[in-house]
Amino acid sequence: MNRRSFIQLGLGAMSAMSAGVLAGCAGGAIAAATGGSANGAWDAAAFHAARRYLPTSYGQIAYVERGRGPVALLLHGFPLNGFQWRGVMAELAAHRRCIAPDWLGLGYTRVAEGQSVTPADQVGMLIAFLDKLGIDEVDVIANDSGGQVAQLLVAAHPRRVRSMLLSNCDTEIDSPPAAVVPVIEAARRGRFALDTFPPQLADHAFSRSDKGIGVLCFTYPQHPSDEAIDTYFRPLVESPERVRLTDAYAMGLDPNPLAGLEATLKQRTQPVRILWGTGDTIFAAASPDYLDRLFPNSRGVRRIEGAKLFFPEEFPHELAQEALKLWASM
Repeated sequence: MNRRSFIQLGLGAMSAMSAGVLAGCAGGAIAAATGGSANGAWDAAAFHAARRYLPTSYGQIAYVERGRGPVALLLHGFPLNGFQWRGVMAELAAHRRCIAPDWLGLGYTRVAEGQSVTPADQVGMLIAFLDKLGIDEVDVIANDSGGQVAQLLVAAHPRRVRSMLLSNCDTEIDSPPAAVVPVIEAARRGRFALDTFPPQLADHAFSRSDKGIGVLCFTYPQHPSDEAIDTYFRPLVESPERVRLTDAYAMGLDPNPLAGLEATLKQRTQPVRILWGTGDTIFAAASPDYLDRLFPNSRGVRRIEGAKLFFPEEFPHELAQEALKLWASM
């Protein structure tokens, strides 16, 4: 996806959140969002040092782990990796064994030769990953396409999921969202990864602008940070094979992986909480209420005013507090 495609993807919707909204945010929230290490979150060097690799038939699955106790499985968005959860893990490590794997085709996972990277493959990988670690069930925390995989996981393997905390993500009625269609089309031409990530790696200010990922997906203008840009994007284009896999991941989002899943999900009784950023212009505003109606044991929706798609990175305290409330209610 080139710069023009990024503009087409995001500019029309970006006007929904003005500079005045940002200026009106509480100073404490801004400090929390910009602090990085203030709550004990890993910086990039610590994150890279903590990474482990678990061999499976799907490949060498990269993951980071922090804390002890029942397992919280943190499922990241596209095109991010487990670094998205560093703040949340710092907050929850006293309560859960937090594990954040990288998807097939994203992050630092080394995909087995010939392995496909569709959402269904991601579910298979997660089951193999959990089996290899000897983990029977997890509390899922998910964002963006990670929420899509979470729904596929609980549909196919309900006994492996204790609860779910879903933030802005795909739903059956909005997958793939219209804003992602240009990404998929560019990937089919073999141009998404190469046209999108090298310019943002070369110019971090561009990445944070209204032509990069920043204004479209992050709430605050200083995000993503320099180290986040490098940590997220560099592995996606480090070799011709990784470029191919990045494009393959995008192509796997169409046709709708959640099509026909509603009846099954309506039978799932796990406690589910929805946390939704209202500044998100990618996923439909109706989606959180759809999820609330869909799951019979939904614990309701909380909206974070003005927060955009990747807000779990910027509001880790709010997300962690919702997780703790959900777990305490079970």
